Amino acid sequence: MSNQLDKILISASQPGFEANLGELRLEMMKTARFAGRSKRYDQVRDILRNVAKNKDDAVIKYTKDYDGVKLAPEQLQISKEDLEKAHSQISKDLLKSIRQAIENVRKYQTEIFIGNFKHPGIKYTPIQRIGICVPGASAPLPSTVIMTAVPAQVAGVKEIAVVSPPRYNGSIHPVILAACCELRIKGVYRIGGAQAVTALAIGTANIPKVDKIVGPGNQWVQTAKREVFGLVDIDSIAGPSEVLIIANDKANPAWVAADMLSQAEHDPGSAILFTDSQEFTEKTLAELKKQVNQLNRAEETIECLNKYSGIVVFENMDDVIKWANKFAAEHLEVQCGDKSRKIADRIDNAGAIFIGDYSPVAVGDYWAGPSHTLPTGGSARFSSALSANDFIKSTSIIEYDKNKLAESAEDIIRLAEAEGLDAHAKSIKIRQQD
Repeated sequence: MSNQLDKILISASQPGFEANLGELRLEMMKTARFAGRSKRYDQVRDILRNVAKNKDDAVIKYTKDYDGVKLAPEQLQISKEDLEKAHSQISKDLLKSIRQAIENVRKYQTEIFIGNFKHPGIKYTPIQRIGICVPGASAPLPSTVIMTAVPAQVAGVKEIAVVSPPRYNGSIHPVILAACCELRIKGVYRIGGAQAVTALAIGTANIPKVDKIVGPGNQWVQTAKREVFGLVDIDSIAGPSEVLIIANDKANPAWVAADMLSQAEHDPGSAILFTDSQEFTEKTLAELKKQVNQLNRAEETIECLNKYSGIVVFENMDDVIKWANKFAAEHLEVQCGDKSRKIADRIDNAGAIFIGDYSPVAVGDYWAGPSHTLPTGGSARFSSALSANDFIKSTSIIEYDKNKLAESAEDIIRLAEAEGLDAHAKSIKIRQQD
């Protein structure tokens, strides 16, 4: 089965290379974001209208329809007792790891935070209330809570609401609840999907209205976030996860293959290797074939590699860097021996850059400090990783005295009159008559 992977090899010198590379991302985006788009938009808008009209009753209905769980209004929020129970029941080792991850993220986010910057012409204030979407995957995702809530707390956000579908015995997985408890998040709600996003955006009797919604989710969650943007702020429209690895013959092909597979096991997920070495290409492909057969989800991972992944051979490293900047990957690894740092310095477009052989994506996903909520689908050309700075807003401060206004009055009046705004000009003139 792994012999099917030969077709992921791409040469930058072959005709149609650019189209082939673009097709990898387009195919993934079609699957994850655009498949059934028109029908999905209609369904999401119906959910939005129903929740806006019927509030908790609609949320409860959709939770029963989509998650198979019947809740009373007072059951939407996880009780304090259940949060504390989950916290007390997880293993001490896991709790230790969660606490250290929180500390790492808090330290990094505090160091990069600009909200304490002082200037008489600008004022920074934290967003008051945010909502975090945590997917109801088969495995718990406490890292999502950590990587979104901690930056918000560093920024000074006072109220955080977490929503996650009740896919674990009619509730939320205890590891997620334990992470929320550790972070002293009291507002945790067992709801998911477009109905949860809508409830956060407009508020209900039991679910508070927030000012910003962040976090990953399926097509319906992302579509709902797009629809409510404007009522509230959002972090991004998240697409499928992806990694681009830049490697030369100094890299370890087994490690590069392992990193590609770790991304391809997402559904969907994209793993692309850019290299200037044909020999390294062949070694990495051999490792992919070897390692993929050892995975529990080998068949699905092979399908993902064939659909959305590629190994691209370029003539030189300059071309690798040029195309890496065009691709603007969510995760970008550089494994090029002692040249890794210099190559990384030439990358302008990437959500996060992982430098060297000992910095796989998993380090950033769980541990290093930067949030793992990153721009996908090429949006790293114009957007950034989620950080504490995304949870503050700035207000411009303008304060002129009589003399300062007098110095500028003639110019302001001239500009206002040039735009035909007579009342603007008169608001200046009237102050010059004293």
